[in-house]
Amino acid sequence: MQELHDAPLAPLTTFRLGGPATRLVTATTDAEVVAAVREADDSGTPLLLIGGGSNLVIGDKGFDGTALRIATRGGELDGTRLEAAAGEVWTDTVTRTVEAGLAGIECLAGIPGSVGATPIQNVGAYGQEVSTTITEVTAYDRTARETVTLTNAECAFSYRHSRFKADPDRYVVLRVRFALEAAGGLSAPVRYAEAARALGVEPGGRAPLAAAREAVLKLRAGKGMVLDPEDHDTWSAGSFFTNPILTDAEFAAFHARVQERLGDGAEPPGYPAGDGHTKTSAAWLIDKAGFTKGYGSGAARISTKHTLALTNRGGASTEDLLALAREVVAGVRAAFGITLVNEPVTVGVSL
Repeated sequence: MQELHDAPLAPLTTFRLGGPATRLVTATTDAEVVAAVREADDSGTPLLLIGGGSNLVIGDKGFDGTALRIATRGGELDGTRLEAAAGEVWTDTVTRTVEAGLAGIECLAGIPGSVGATPIQNVGAYGQEVSTTITEVTAYDRTARETVTLTNAECAFSYRHSRFKADPDRYVVLRVRFALEAAGGLSAPVRYAEAARALGVEPGGRAPLAAAREAVLKLRAGKGMVLDPEDHDTWSAGSFFTNPILTDAEFAAFHARVQERLGDGAEPPGYPAGDGHTKTSAAWLIDKAGFTKGYGSGAARISTKHTLALTNRGGASTEDLLALAREVVAGVRAAFGITLVNEPVTVGVSL
């Protein structure tokens, strides 16, 4: 294991923000990951897990403890079954499955981060979520002090949530297993209308796998959601807020606020989200509350390509970013009575 002291963490995050860690350990095998976690737990040292760094907002003071960078590699593709180490780069994993002619995660192309992070957040985009293909997750259980394997059902997946996110200090993901589909070189049914239009198919139809991946990459790039060191719109955590899920009563009250603010003919986005619930669009809320693309005057601003991404234009501090996030949250709440929830994990800070 590599070990550094007073180590900068900002370069390990897509925001390029945050102070140093007292100690940074890089683990390249599952055994090294487990050993580092046990050492921290035995000594009572605070522990921060870092994968691809695409979902982290680290405070300017940094992290007083051990930051463990999970850099494990390796994976096995057996028929339609895929096993991948937690430290594998997610975009590379998607590309590998597409090249193998396997469908199920092609619309998750271009999402930054590592394989191990995907079950924690139940990563999803363009009508796909990893929970529909994950069969098992192997993790180190810090409470039981043993390595365990959890089935899909035991992961308790829901919208951008899981058992791992609900109990963030308990599990350290080591390996993820997926069951994919051999569909003759075609994608899974394309559920997302924007992706279907880009591919020239009806929602629910299929497209060539490679074409589906390329279409999603193009759509994401147009919104600044594909990492590019030269493009400050990608110095972000992607979508900073989750899409709110409202009860019928809450959506009715929201609908009334929309018409009061925007006029009788205004209709907010609404998508079925289970019995008695409707999901609406955080990006729409932000825009209609007056926070348009490029909003801000400092080093932290809303992306010029997508209102859902908060960005570091270069030279920003974490406090600059949080000030902008708080302004957006307060503005949306005042306009529509909905409180946005941040998607990235905050370390040493909060909204």
